[in-house]
Amino acid sequence: MNILTFDIEEWFHILDNESTKTANEWQQYESRIHKNMEHIFELLETKGIKATFFCLGWIAEKYPDVIKAIVNRGYEVGTHSDMHQLIYEQTPNVFYEDLERSIKTLEDIGGKKVRCFRAPGFSIRKDTRWVFDILVNLGISIDSSIFSAPHSHGGFSSYKADTPAIIQSDGVRLKEFPISYTNIFGKPFAYSGGGYFRFFPYFFIKRWARRSPYVMTYFHPRDFDSGQPIIKNLTLSRKFKSYVGISGAFSKLGNFLNDFEFIDIDSADKRIDWENVRVITV
Repeated sequence: MNILTFDIEEWFHILDNESTKTANEWQQYESRIHKNMEHIFELLETKGIKATFFCLGWIAEKYPDVIKAIVNRGYEVGTHSDMHQLIYEQTPNVFYEDLERSIKTLEDIGGKKVRCFRAPGFSIRKDTRWVFDILVNLGISIDSSIFSAPHSHGGFSSYKADTPAIIQSDGVRLKEFPISYTNIFGKPFAYSGGGYFRFFPYFFIKRWARRSPYVMTYFHPRDFDSGQPIIKNLTLSRKFKSYVGISGAFSKLGNFLNDFEFIDIDSADKRIDWENVRVITV
């Protein structure tokens, strides 16, 4: 099962950097979302592939035509939060208000129920288990935020699975489509999206994907935008993660879509017998 998803945010929505963290800072940067989305739409339509788009409420409010274009083309819309903040840097009340606002904006514009969520930076950790109660309370039934190994924004190693399962936490349940990864010298790498997809040669990506019964992708419009400016004052590691391999990433994605069958989360949800998957208490 290979699932195609995109996290819809602007090229400057970079975590771990003060000059790209809040809406006040975002005003100084040009918008590139329309051009980048058109490239993605053209590729998907050429291949005849469905995808799930996890969209920021901020994008929806500022550029409602982007959300309408996603819906009108028959793609599934999920929420990627409203303001693209790490969950563990928020209180439960702040997160609730942010998520509620994003869901309302996306549903008002798209006209369809939003039932899927992905946290910015996959930033759900063991100490933010309160997130699951809020997700269910706001009508989210599918999450795709869990990285079941240590990573730069925490990770959730107690999930102990690399395939879809039911998460049970403090009396609530929801379906989980975790982020997939491969181990290289004992260290986990999420090769199927973002900077790691851009960095690794396609030969390795193809081999790892063939070995896995489940691949969850997580691409961003900026991953394929070789003309985007370079943000000043980034750390060397952040600059590397944000800009490595962009020039060849779009053709690499095309090869990936040619070599494997991909479906959206909605289709994957319908294929899974949820009565017989693992139930993981976190």
